[in-house]
Amino acid sequence: MGRSYIVEDDVEEYLSKLCSQPAGPVTGLLIGQSSAQRDFVVMATRTPQNDESAAAGTSEYKEWVSEHARQVSRMLPGGLSVLGVFIVSESDAKDTLTTLRQLVFSVENLISSEQLWTPAEDDVTDCVTLHINPKTRKTVCRTFDVKDPKSVAKPADWKYQSGVCSSWATVSCWLSIDLLVPLPDSTTCTSNMDDCLKEELKVWAQQIERGVCVIDGKKLPEDSEIKTGQKNVRQTYTAQLLIAPEVQTVTDVVQRCGGCVSVRGAIHSRAFLHSNKPKAKLAEKLLKRDIISTVATRVHMLLEEPSTQNEQNKGRKQTEQFCLPRRVFCPVKGTGSLSVCDYQFSDEGLSEMTDRFKEMLDMEAAEDDLDATQEMIAEVIESETTAEASTEKVEPLDPWRNNYVGVAMATAVALLASAASMLYLSDV
Repeated sequence: MGRSYIVEDDVEEYLSKLCSQPAGPVTGLLIGQSSAQRDFVVMATRTPQNDESAAAGTSEYKEWVSEHARQVSRMLPGGLSVLGVFIVSESDAKDTLTTLRQLVFSVENLISSEQLWTPAEDDVTDCVTLHINPKTRKTVCRTFDVKDPKSVAKPADWKYQSGVCSSWATVSCWLSIDLLVPLPDSTTCTSNMDDCLKEELKVWAQQIERGVCVIDGKKLPEDSEIKTGQKNVRQTYTAQLLIAPEVQTVTDVVQRCGGCVSVRGAIHSRAFLHSNKPKAKLAEKLLKRDIISTVATRVHMLLEEPSTQNEQNKGRKQTEQFCLPRRVFCPVKGTGSLSVCDYQFSDEGLSEMTDRFKEMLDMEAAEDDLDATQEMIAEVIESETTAEASTEKVEPLDPWRNNYVGVAMATAVALLASAASMLYLSDV
């Protein structure tokens, strides 16, 4: 028997609107949460139009859809993920099966390439594909095991239901971040900076995964249900993540590098749990993955900024400071409890964020809908004296945290100040 997909009624309404539009084939993403018994689909969003109008099935078309999925994945808090893809097309479902299979594998490969956490044995590896005929409104739902390159299509059950996520639980926490990531020495390292940064962030991610999660002041047994009292009432919980100090050796603190990125401050993390008897183990897993994802996303977003790249290429012997983006949440209308997020740089207004929600998630959001109170914007104070001093004086190692010190070290510091962020770059 195939998997079952319980789908929010709003998704049916959204897909029906796409069917009524006169445009040609429409591709999009299905968003929700997986569980061992069934999956829950709570959102659907069409892929933005490609100016180059790449034909379905071409490599450009797959890259466009996959990049959209990557951007959307960054905007999803813990517990929400891209479950698969859909296509609205008058073509026969059998004729689109190959295209859907290629898309779902391409999307999963790109999204998973950015994930730094360790896969769990109970992770669901089936992704869904949905074909909808706009004239007959007939839907054909199939799944593929994306971890098996030889996977064949399996039939799946697609059921619409109202209030699918109205009573989902919310678990949130604020976490102080203090990590130092070395950058490659260009004279000795042939790897690019992104690869080196990703590998070092994985070390920090493993430390987060080993942390102890306390929910509402209690360390709950893994198999205990997180929800108590009335089952159909939305409940919220506050969690704390306790990180044990690492035992350092000589190899932990000495390595040759050409610079470093130091991320400091505090972040807000949030995870949503389905109402089908969610366990404490699931809450902990989703919250930790959200912490890892939101920090890694912000660091990568900042390093992708042209201004940051220019400072890295100048080769000046100084420390530069930049603000990392802060996390802003937006409720998903019709769900009752769910929200998505975006990242706001210091030079951006809320209107730019509402534009991105429309472009990436095809959702209407007003500035008043946005919750920008969970994280504060860091204040960047320019000081040439401080910058010059930072290249001459090395900060003593803190024995209670991971430290990576390089020979002829240049420094880049990303500060998350009260859940806002800054980055200092220095080159030797």
